[in-house]
Amino acid sequence: MGDLDSAHATISQRTKSALLGMSAKDIASLLPDYPKFCGAQIYGFLAEGKDFDEMTSLKKELRAYLKENYVANPVTILRTFEGKGGTKKYLFMLTDGNLIEGVYMPHDYGNTLCLSTQVGCRMGCTFCASGLDGLVRNLTAGEMLGQVIAVNRECGGSVKERKVNKLVLMGSGEPFDNYDNVLAFLDAVSEEKGINIGERNISLSTSGLCDKIVKFADSGHKVTLSISLHSPFDEGRSALMPVNKAYGIDRLIESAKYYFEKTGRRVIFEYTLISGKNDTDECARRLAKITSGFPSHVNLIRLNEVKENDYRAPSVEAATEFLAKLQKLGVSATIRKSLGGDIEGACGQLRRRYLEGD
Repeated sequence: MGDLDSAHATISQRTKSALLGMSAKDIASLLPDYPKFCGAQIYGFLAEGKDFDEMTSLKKELRAYLKENYVANPVTILRTFEGKGGTKKYLFMLTDGNLIEGVYMPHDYGNTLCLSTQVGCRMGCTFCASGLDGLVRNLTAGEMLGQVIAVNRECGGSVKERKVNKLVLMGSGEPFDNYDNVLAFLDAVSEEKGINIGERNISLSTSGLCDKIVKFADSGHKVTLSISLHSPFDEGRSALMPVNKAYGIDRLIESAKYYFEKTGRRVIFEYTLISGKNDTDECARRLAKITSGFPSHVNLIRLNEVKENDYRAPSVEAATEFLAKLQKLGVSATIRKSLGGDIEGACGQLRRRYLEGD
């Protein structure tokens, strides 16, 4: 099926509710004329990524009813771009025609899917393509789960032999700006009878909504928290990330410490290196100071350049020098391996290019 045909088929489903993301009990409640075990059967099929026509152990009339009234997975893979090392970039279409992205990154220690939590983003980070057009809408828990299920199946996986076993909520959107749906997704994706990806294999990246970090710490969830820092100074961070004007660095660090105290999980600070902006000796010293005193790790990332701004990535050598300075100051830090740059791996780039008709 071509892109246009796929798009039309997807958009035609927009008025139908999606079953993926519902519990087996909720599905059974929609089918009062059928045995309750049908809910569990359908739930299992959905976790495998099967559409209604493939649920052949169900009665034909039930499959026809489901197909007429519901959508199995609200997420369709519209395009796949393959990069180096087995990396894949996905352009997904939702049932209302909106587009989101994801990146699949295979490693020796497990295969990671970076997934989206919103269509667009309203955080306004100046170096990121995701928010160039602002926030369109939040994703439902089912739409987040749908990305995982679709990619797991596309890569040849099943529930018992997953090809996606690690997740990063670091695609388009701010997860804590979609707080309730994200928590519902975490419950759904870690369900034992479903895809069952445990929270120790999930990372959540936030731009630093401190009130939500504290609330999340108290929620009982224990994913790895990654905080987008990108500058150790309030002035510099506010220029890159408008959210810093509401939640300054001091409050951000306090909320990070609180998360560790409540969960016992080391906090990761994401730090995108931008040449001439945040890679100075002064930045290294300040970064060492604010991240000391509790278990944390600095994840350095060479900027993935986008055409819409004039920020430039430092050279590999300059990034390595900055890393050495941090390590000399006692900071636990690494440079994140770059995956997906050859297929526009930065959040929002692929969606934007598609919408522009390139």
